[in-house]
Amino acid sequence: MKLCTYERAGEPRLGALDGEAIVDLRAGDPALPATMLELLRGGDDALAQARRACAAAGPAARVARGAARLLPPVPNPSKLICIGLNYRDHAEEVKLPLPDRVAVFAKWNNTLVGDGAPIVIPRASYRVDYEAELAFVVGTRCRNVSEDEAEAKIAGYTCFNDVSVRDYQSFTSQWTLGKTWDSHGPCGPALVTRDEVPDPQALAIRCTIDGETLQDSNTAQMVFGVRRLLAELSAIMTLEPGDVVATGTPAGVGVARKPRRWIRPGERVRVEIERLGALENLAVAEHDDARGG
Repeated sequence: MKLCTYERAGEPRLGALDGEAIVDLRAGDPALPATMLELLRGGDDALAQARRACAAAGPAARVARGAARLLPPVPNPSKLICIGLNYRDHAEEVKLPLPDRVAVFAKWNNTLVGDGAPIVIPRASYRVDYEAELAFVVGTRCRNVSEDEAEAKIAGYTCFNDVSVRDYQSFTSQWTLGKTWDSHGPCGPALVTRDEVPDPQALAIRCTIDGETLQDSNTAQMVFGVRRLLAELSAIMTLEPGDVVATGTPAGVGVARKPRRWIRPGERVRVEIERLGALENLAVAEHDDARGG
């Protein structure tokens, strides 16, 4: 199932992608929770209820995908956790040794936008980079989870773009300034439930800008896989349903290219991951920001 959050008539709604249609899940079953977070908190029983609602939904419960605005699948996670330097090919291109420990940093909810929303290129810097990433969404409140237990704690997977303002990222030893600009966390288009992703470590991942392929790799290149990441993070903090973990980016980022390749206003940035679909966002100059529209 491809769960989504979408906006219609100014209201966020819980849906499921079905080809070029969005199914209003509560139209299929009014007893379903109203939001993605509430649905995930309901666990496997709530997900099974959502599957039944999707299967039972008639034509009146469907809206064309182009007639609604997709929001991030989880618009308001309690945590948005990002992993750095987690692909072997990326470590090689930036000439850094493979990490011995998981490198963790955070973005915040102000960065999150959905499929089709603009990426704002700020007036303060043009050095805005793309980073195609696989993200997983926690489905069960958990702490101190083993790698063997980890998969059962994951609700599903989605595409993520860890947009980064590189000069601000390098101002200090901490990356926060370069990672937390408004609109710099595109996510979506849907939360694909884990039953549709048999092996998260065997997914093709690509990033293109206006059709030019800039990243083309596979999640098999990860240094720390999804199960290891959940185990490591849950040893430190309680993970909550809806928490989003972006698992790092492969080779091909703009800062490592010669000449460097930045996202420019007017370009379309597309992150595509096997089994998960594609996340596409138009870059706009800050004065053209339509993020809130």
